[in-house]
Amino acid sequence: MDYQSIYQQKLRTPEEAVLLVKDGDWVDYSQTCSFPQLLDAALAKRSGELHDVKIRNAISMLPVQTVENDPGGSFTYNAWHCSALDRKYIDSGRAYHTPMLFRHCGTYYKKGFAPVNVAMITVAPMDKNGNFSFGLTNCATQEILDQAEHIILEVNPTMPTIAGLENDHINILDVDCIVECSLPIPTVKSPAATDLDRKIAEYIFPYITSGCTLQLGIGGIPNSIGSMIAESDVKDLGMHTELMSDGYLDLYLAGKITNKNKKLNHGKGVFSICNGSRALYDFLDHNDAILSAPMAYVNNPATIKAVDDFVSINGCIAVDLYGQVSSESAGTRQISGTGGQVDFITGALEAEHGRAFLAMHSTFTDKAGNLHSNVIPHFTAGDIITTPRTQAPNIVTEYGIASLPGRPTWQRAEALINIAHPNFRDELIRAAEEQKIWRRSNKR
Repeated sequence: MDYQSIYQQKLRTPEEAVLLVKDGDWVDYSQTCSFPQLLDAALAKRSGELHDVKIRNAISMLPVQTVENDPGGSFTYNAWHCSALDRKYIDSGRAYHTPMLFRHCGTYYKKGFAPVNVAMITVAPMDKNGNFSFGLTNCATQEILDQAEHIILEVNPTMPTIAGLENDHINILDVDCIVECSLPIPTVKSPAATDLDRKIAEYIFPYITSGCTLQLGIGGIPNSIGSMIAESDVKDLGMHTELMSDGYLDLYLAGKITNKNKKLNHGKGVFSICNGSRALYDFLDHNDAILSAPMAYVNNPATIKAVDDFVSINGCIAVDLYGQVSSESAGTRQISGTGGQVDFITGALEAEHGRAFLAMHSTFTDKAGNLHSNVIPHFTAGDIITTPRTQAPNIVTEYGIASLPGRPTWQRAEALINIAHPNFRDELIRAAEEQKIWRRSNKR
């Protein structure tokens, strides 16, 4: 079959391609690095012409033109998970959050809860067999495309080609039209670690042993742990993660990740989505040692359980004395999303040798310079509970670790107060007494 001829027949300008979008449509950009830069800009030019077009995306890494330039009010933007940019859009009333568990994201599409009229995604260049790699975003891409009435590919040579366990490509025969883009795939800089991050990492590090498999979130604490591992005798680690970032690249380059001891996907690092530096993307391009996989597989607790010697480390915003954890909102203000936190906590608990940690600073300072505790008596201000108390794992601050599984309310209160900032412990004890979760024999 002459795939190059078919390619040329389906090649369109961005402006021609977005004519597939009609009034009332749901348009899906997939997530993170799959964002179609030229198609988004071309669709934004139809503002005022179109009516009630709903756009779905997650973790925006570049300004979204259908949000930034929509004087006609044609588009409603919806984010599965929020980046700082998405947060700004939601704060200003220009976007909305869609709650989800990452492992169920594909299911929402498969069962018709998330309809797709037009899918627009960025892919790697076509191979000799007419296939386009999904590259950095496996996630729920296949489920999106399966539901789409029309598929437009934005082909970008800066998107790495990455093999997957499954659902890692689309063939040109299944595509409506193609747009070529030479703009760089967006990158993101890893946040620098603070002294508090390093202190928290010191408490978690002893639980990371040679041969275990890591799932790391993004931020200063995972970066600090990565630095500690690189300088230690720990070796032959595995990677099984929903999101691959530069923290993993550092561990690969230091020779710490080999995936030799993994019981599942032996010898292979596995991720579902990726964003980071250009160096990370180049490392992944045609790298046979690393595979992408659907979120339904990566985040499935049954999969994580089979990995077995598993360590999950993620961040959170606040915890109350019952062990309820908010990791995605400050009051009613959406900060990020549930993502895969509950998925990995569940899987790590079920794994025979699994461990899960949620890390946070013990305090935060408001704009007026006032210090507040991130360990609070109870949630009342509309905060979204990401991890229920029934699944709360080890909570970590710069003052230590509170292990919560299996503990009654009075033990949880004591453990959490012990890792709160000392300035707030007395008032937390008084609150625990009023809430009848403070035992008289508890040490003050």
